[in-house]
Amino acid sequence: MELERGLTNRHVQLIAIGGAIGTGLFLGSGKTIELAGPSILLAYLIIGIFILIVMRALGELLLSDLDKHSFVDFANVYLGRRIAFITGWTYWFCWIAVAMTDLTAVGIYIRYWAPGVPQWLPALVCLVILVFLNLLSVKLFGEIEFWISMIKIVAIIALIVIGVYMIATKFETASGTTSLKNIYSHGGFFPTGVKGFMLGLQASVFAFAGVELVGLTAAETDNPLKVIPSAINSIPIRILLFYLGSLTVIMSIQPWDTIVASESPFVTVFATVGIAGAASIVNFVVLSSAISACNSAVFSTSRMLYGLSESENAPKSFSKLSSKKIPAVALYSSALVITTTVILNYIMPEGVFLLITSIATSCFIVIWGVIVVCHMKFVKQTKKRPNFKLPFTPYLNWLTILFFIMIACLLGVLPESRVALFVSPVWFIFLNIMYSLFYKKSEPPKE
Repeated sequence: MELERGLTNRHVQLIAIGGAIGTGLFLGSGKTIELAGPSILLAYLIIGIFILIVMRALGELLLSDLDKHSFVDFANVYLGRRIAFITGWTYWFCWIAVAMTDLTAVGIYIRYWAPGVPQWLPALVCLVILVFLNLLSVKLFGEIEFWISMIKIVAIIALIVIGVYMIATKFETASGTTSLKNIYSHGGFFPTGVKGFMLGLQASVFAFAGVELVGLTAAETDNPLKVIPSAINSIPIRILLFYLGSLTVIMSIQPWDTIVASESPFVTVFATVGIAGAASIVNFVVLSSAISACNSAVFSTSRMLYGLSESENAPKSFSKLSSKKIPAVALYSSALVITTTVILNYIMPEGVFLLITSIATSCFIVIWGVIVVCHMKFVKQTKKRPNFKLPFTPYLNWLTILFFIMIACLLGVLPESRVALFVSPVWFIFLNIMYSLFYKKSEPPKE
């Protein structure tokens, strides 16, 4: 029995958008704006360019061999079994962290309406519901992502349209007159200097975590040759519209230095506009976004364990499928680990978001780096590349790797993110030990 190919073109397109619009934008952008001010727009643009390079490399890999289900399979071929083992389990760990972050966001958003509700309770209820829904069918997962992503798209477009109207009419809010001048009249475009911009750059990386999920859906897509290139090629438009467009509007309506880092700037802005119920509507949108991102995380972690089991890098029980062709054991196991976020939200509700996002960021840049290196190896060894290929190889590959190394170094500057540089190495050392225990003899890569 194999995984069901139940995801259509519209599912994958919206999953790709959902992966690029999540908690990192809706909630995390408050912190990045505090660090970098308006220059955060340039930071998102730079990161978006490098993410596009990674995705083009991943797309070429996937289309070169449709029998491979994820980039972990390519790591196995081009970098060896040990690296594949570490990459697979690290990607699983990445999505565990993403799920924990999004569940934390769910608790924060619910408290906007019900301040007395403990932050951990909505997180627990949300996780139970998502696990149940993921047990039903992969097509249902695709439908949930489609409609929740649609809500996000409509909301951001509405925000931009309303913002453009407010800018054009010089709309008066509690923060003053709406104008593009608000972007540069409060200390300039780089109000926190080069250091602030660089810190904002590293803090913004988490907002893009999950775009590579398109690659993980390849095994359950009914027409990957058409669907995957289309989803990847739409990334630049999404970055320009959703990131640069929405944040430009936000900082035009409300000066960047009045935005609170611990709150969603999307909710804050509409709360100051004075439109009845607008803030609650936007809070519903960002809540649905967090649920969508967590849904993607639950899906990803179960498929990652399934893939690891299929390649004999995890217990065989994780590859067992239910009658609906869902890796149920892998799903339950991942959900059990994700529940640790409930404990963290009970112990340290104020600091858990930044802690987990920093750890996730450090792991994601390792994953993206592995994809880029695998692509270089593939190009060097192959004689025939698919039509959908990354240009200027290996120069863009090396430039991307250097960029990620710089981001890793920047993680050590802020106290909130510095912990990631301690946790991540421990994780990689642990995986190396586990690999050595399970595979005492060196084995050739598995095709």
